[in-house]
Amino acid sequence: MKKFFFVLICLFFTFGRGYSAGLPEELKNKTIGVQLGTTGDIMVSQVSGISVERYNKANDAIQSLLNSKIDAVIIDEQPALQFIQKNPDLKISNQEFAKEEYAIAISKKNKLLKKQINDILAELKADGTIGTIIQNYIGNGVSHKNTSSDPDRNKAVNGTLTVATSATFPPYEYYNNAQITGIDIDLAKIIAQRLNKQLIIEDMEFDAIINAVQSGKADLGIAGMTITPERLRNVDFSIPYAQSKQVVIIRSPDTFQNSSASFTERFHHDFITDARWKYLAVGLGHTLLITFLSVVIGIIAGACIAIIRVSHDKNGSFIFLNFLCRLYLAVIRGTPAMIQLLIMYYVIFSAVNVNKITVAVLAFGLNSAAYVAEIIRSGILSVDNGQNEAARSLGLNFYQTMRFVILPQAFKNTLPALANEFIVLLKETSICGYIGLMDLTRGGDIIRSITYDAFLPLIAVALIYLTLVLILTTGVDKLEKRLKKNER
Repeated sequence: MKKFFFVLICLFFTFGRGYSAGLPEELKNKTIGVQLGTTGDIMVSQVSGISVERYNKANDAIQSLLNSKIDAVIIDEQPALQFIQKNPDLKISNQEFAKEEYAIAISKKNKLLKKQINDILAELKADGTIGTIIQNYIGNGVSHKNTSSDPDRNKAVNGTLTVATSATFPPYEYYNNAQITGIDIDLAKIIAQRLNKQLIIEDMEFDAIINAVQSGKADLGIAGMTITPERLRNVDFSIPYAQSKQVVIIRSPDTFQNSSASFTERFHHDFITDARWKYLAVGLGHTLLITFLSVVIGIIAGACIAIIRVSHDKNGSFIFLNFLCRLYLAVIRGTPAMIQLLIMYYVIFSAVNVNKITVAVLAFGLNSAAYVAEIIRSGILSVDNGQNEAARSLGLNFYQTMRFVILPQAFKNTLPALANEFIVLLKETSICGYIGLMDLTRGGDIIRSITYDAFLPLIAVALIYLTLVLILTTGVDKLEKRLKKNER
């Protein structure tokens, strides 16, 4: 069955250009929304005569559909049913787009784990456990009993099993009472028990899962993932464990109506129910911690780089160090912060199990250091050269002159520019979700994925960022006024 499906997909990719039988006739030459990196994204790209809009999250595509930004969304059937249950203004087209099977992504280097997973899946399919798990979440009238425990196999834990997922795909993986749950999560728990390992769930963007498995940051990737030739180039897959199909979600003009819920009801639903405000609180804590530590690294490293460059410009010293600093500045300022974060996590620390906050602090700290270095250097050069000559005539050496005379004046001159850099750094931490780290923005995204409401979570996140920036700006203004008192 697996080989048949693989051949079918290959034929689809080979001859799929111009194929459009899976789309309703009224959607020809329309705009279709898909989640980036999903099977729907891959398949719809082969259909001619349509425009494709790609989103990081399926929920974002649904919001665009509700706001008439796009004409339809292609997504897996079970998440689609969850979406239309919460959004009665939408419906599923009677014409299915494509059938698919889900499998578990495994590193090509770990053949033993692949065999173990296949043996476990074959056993779970044979005894009906997988069917029970699925019915537990999507069956009609079935009680939600716990299917993730396996008491007969409780043994001493031997190591960990890290599973990468994207918890915005109900009923397969989603947040419930601040915990990631769903069909795939229950399956992962049983697999971990059978392997006598402690299960670690890493929530990240869907298109980052393959990279996480390939780089060794995760042992398995479980997220309603279909086997495709592109994915097989990077990772292996287990035998399929579930079947699904891609469906088309469209607006239902007969039932389209504005939300009748009041602001108070929406606020309670988005933040108070199940204490969902905690997602923002935890994310805010991580954002502030990462920003503060990154600022410390940025100031220390940036000041050192600035002194080396100024010393070289004035005295011709530090020739090799100056070359390294110029190379560092060129690389850091010439590449996006998000790419640097991904390289730091998936390349530099690919073989090392490092805390994600540590990775983020290093990435943002080193990024900020490049900009702080140039700000401080410009501040040093803005100090009149007579200050340097006067200090040297009093017997101060170069380093004493820098420490007691030049740098204090340079800091005062560059304070507004430094404050602006730190504000940018605070907002740049919003990309931490790409390595599965819970920051403020990610917390808002989780709330949106649960409630299907974009307005209040986004506004709340924006207001929190605005408040932080205003506090920082006010503090810098007061410090600047205090420093200017010495000029009178």
